Amino acid sequence: MSFTIAHLSDAHLSPAPFPGLREMRLKRFMGYVNWKRGRERLNDMPMLSRLVADLRAHQPDHVAMTGDIVNIALALEFQRAAVWMRTLGDPADVSFTPGNHDAYVHDALDGLARTFGPWTQGDGAAPGPSRFPYLRVRGEVALIGLNSGVPTAPLLASGRLGAAQLAALGPMLQETGARGLARVILIHHPPLSHGPTPPLRGLNDAVAFERVLELHGAEAILHGHTHKRMVNYLPSRATRREGGLVPVIGVPSASAASRDSRLRAAYYLIRLERAGPQWRVSARVRGMMPDTSEIDERESLAI
Repeated sequence: MSFTIAHLSDAHLSPAPFPGLREMRLKRFMGYVNWKRGRERLNDMPMLSRLVADLRAHQPDHVAMTGDIVNIALALEFQRAAVWMRTLGDPADVSFTPGNHDAYVHDALDGLARTFGPWTQGDGAAPGPSRFPYLRVRGEVALIGLNSGVPTAPLLASGRLGAAQLAALGPMLQETGARGLARVILIHHPPLSHGPTPPLRGLNDAVAFERVLELHGAEAILHGHTHKRMVNYLPSRATRREGGLVPVIGVPSASAASRDSRLRAAYYLIRLERAGPQWRVSARVRGMMPDTSEIDERESLAI
């Protein structure tokens, strides 16, 4: 059995609207200024459309979008985001986890939960606002969505899971593992207590997450946030991935028109294959080619 997940993240749909008086907050104003100064020149929406068309053409079994669809979490941005999410496929075949830009300020949280409910609806759950963690079983794969997006003060971009999510995650991993499923965790912030995430931008309770993972296991973790191609590993006594380490796989921004191959827009085709009682995890990189606007197969991602 094999199962392919198309993984993309950090679309930052543009242009970012200027906040009106009712939605004006200091952080939103600063975020808009930063977008104008930098990301406006990097976010290539026509290229993002071509990337999504290429993704759909490959007909993955599931699509994982790991956050930061919007920029400063305005109501108009959420409306656009809901329309864009449907270009990825039916909500039953597309899963979402929020990023820090989606949860930019406190007054955005209700709109965030309502907007993305169809893409975070766990198996057996009633339709409604987003709830985390959620579990979606597709074939022999358990997709577990976590929410690390929380409002923060200006200049901060850190994330947090919180005690309730962490307490629910362990039994969810244990139960799906006992069923022999390949467990894939979806999260925005890289859940690493040590690594490449700059200060004030990481997952604040990464140490607690690592303890849960070490005890209960998973076969892969997919994240965004860093806008970089990256693969790290976490140990677990309970993983059934070949090699005994859980790959933590980060994808570049899906809209970044960068010349740096680590940052240039891409999505991954993550393949999970059963090998007896264990699972193999591999990945192909597709994205914007250097010196051209074409979307094609790129460098391999060693896992």
